[in-house]
Amino acid sequence: MSEAGVLLRRIRVWLIFFIVCLVLSGLTAFPLVTELHWLESLLESSGSPVPEHFPALLEWVERVRAGLDVTEAKYPFVLYGTDWLAFAHLVIAVAFYGPYRDPVRNIWVIEFGMMACAGIIPLALICGPIRGIPFWWSVIDMSFGVLGVIPLMIVRRRIKLLEALTAPVFPRTQAPALLG
Repeated sequence: MSEAGVLLRRIRVWLIFFIVCLVLSGLTAFPLVTELHWLESLLESSGSPVPEHFPALLEWVERVRAGLDVTEAKYPFVLYGTDWLAFAHLVIAVAFYGPYRDPVRNIWVIEFGMMACAGIIPLALICGPIRGIPFWWSVIDMSFGVLGVIPLMIVRRRIKLLEALTAPVFPRTQAPALLG
């Protein structure tokens, strides 16, 4: 296999990884109430070190679960917002098919994703305190941006290499005419 072929395959593997992460992130936003009940049960189980070593985490999960229970019982339409959040993750995942198909032509999608990852940090730092989110939880949220940008940086660098490898080379005598 040519160097360009190997590079293209590696780009596609990273993109599949990133797409799968986006899809999983989106799918887990649909059943939030159920997930919070499961998480609370897991954290409170007899073998869990959380109640003893991380009581603030358990208190936060209990508070979020209680809030979601009340919201689901009295104001279920509010949870429609998380359905849209889930849908947005799925739609964004579909957008990454463009770079999968033609990485050089669609590098802008990778760069858009990198900007979105960077945008997570100010969002968490601004909106977290406004919404009463503990700072340590905002750090967890920010980690999604930091961790998300890593595969995109790798992909972007490899796309630039692929672009250099596949750029047409014109001999001096056959250089394209310049406009002007």
